[in-house]
Amino acid sequence: MQQKSANDIRRHVSDSYAKVAESSSRGDSCGTATSCCGVSDDAAINTLISTRLGYTEEDLAVAPEGADMGLGCGNPRAIASLKPGEVVVDLGSGGGFDCFLAAREVGESGRVIGVDMTPAMVNKARANAEQGGFDNVEFRLGEIEHLPVPDNTADVIISNCVINLSPDKPQVFREAFRILKPGGRLAISDVVAGTELPEEIANDMALHACCVAGASLVDELETILRDAGFSDVRITPKDESRDFIRDWAPGRGVEDYVLSAHIEAVKRVGV
Repeated sequence: MQQKSANDIRRHVSDSYAKVAESSSRGDSCGTATSCCGVSDDAAINTLISTRLGYTEEDLAVAPEGADMGLGCGNPRAIASLKPGEVVVDLGSGGGFDCFLAAREVGESGRVIGVDMTPAMVNKARANAEQGGFDNVEFRLGEIEHLPVPDNTADVIISNCVINLSPDKPQVFREAFRILKPGGRLAISDVVAGTELPEEIANDMALHACCVAGASLVDELETILRDAGFSDVRITPKDESRDFIRDWAPGRGVEDYVLSAHIEAVKRVGV
């Protein structure tokens, strides 16, 4: 992909999610931000969206108000097997929802770092952390292609429907590999393409922000992960996800091409 095109995508995605964060903070309508995957300005709708993605009522109750923005395509914690004392990094942390849930599992001896490229999202997440008294969570401004995290920091990397938004996925996974400790693992929910995307979908800028146009084919994604150094790569598509993906772009038939998947991999010791 040409650099200009990649920058255009990043700018459009950042602008779209800034509108989500700002409108959510004001409590008014999302307007054009409704093009983002699963997002709504209605808390009740966000609760419905999140329970469809695999979160429990308890999950929704313990997170600070406003952290659950209905963004995502799954529940990465369902495959993360988090343990007390672990360090977790969330790629594209948004309002901090997954970070706060992870913080409860790693406990006071653990730490959670959320990274997001949108200043408005980082500000919102920091306010949510202060509101909820989460001392073991911090949020950093940065691109997931250039993580503001030192080498060998994380035990686990989680992410929820964000990596598809990047125009440089090989760089994202190289960075993920860099910051993982030896033996560290990926536990990611994201969208993948079940078949080649038609040009009218792949080139639609709105569908990039809608978590559709940037989806990679499963075989392509497996190759990217292995080339980055990961072992034990496992990508598990979820056919049932087509039901909620249909709602991201009604009438466009995007559910015929993309679906949610669990993406798991390990940075082996000695690498």
